[in-house]
Amino acid sequence: MINQNYFKQDVSEIKPILSKMQTVWDGKNAILEMKEKNYSHWKQMEWMGFYFQFLCENNLQDVLTIPGPAYNNVSFDGVKNIPWDFKAHAINTSSHQIIVNDSEATAQAIKDYCEVGLILALGEVIYNDVKRTFQKWHEKLKGGKSKFEMARIERGAWSRLRKVSFKLKQISFIKITDETLIKCGSFQTDFRNSDGSPRKAKVLIDLEKLDKEIIDVIEF
Repeated sequence: MINQNYFKQDVSEIKPILSKMQTVWDGKNAILEMKEKNYSHWKQMEWMGFYFQFLCENNLQDVLTIPGPAYNNVSFDGVKNIPWDFKAHAINTSSHQIIVNDSEATAQAIKDYCEVGLILALGEVIYNDVKRTFQKWHEKLKGGKSKFEMARIERGAWSRLRKVSFKLKQISFIKITDETLIKCGSFQTDFRNSDGSPRKAKVLIDLEKLDKEIIDVIEF
């Protein structure tokens, strides 16, 4: 039987480190830092989430094993006594849902560890100007538009304004159990990839439905 204090034991080691995290993330500086360190996700348009993952991986490497356990080629971001994922989310938005990890992998990890943890960075974002200056800068840095962007243009799909900065307000430590999965549901259950193959369903956390799952927080 898994020790039910493992979540809190992990948080007791993680929290003092993340309490010292920088609170203002400039998009250009973050992308250039990831590029300089050869971090594989520096080209991603949703740089904010990948930058938080980058910071966690660098700051928590002496506390967690990174990456964590893998289930059918889907890995958790880290593991100590339980597996952990790292996510960032904007609070000045109408959506309070967080897409976390693969549903099957999460369910199996809960079966193996009784619970998994989510380290969630919450903060305020500023978006690109109407001329999309930041987006153009990022595309130039990458060497041009990505295949994904070219396909979007060909489809005539709407292009979201990119986030240009993030001000960290809080880091939440969230416990995910079978009860949480039942409460929150899943995302892209009926979605398909470009080749027609079905996409794997992902856990969808609704922050407005969480209560006892939020075990601890860091306020900035």
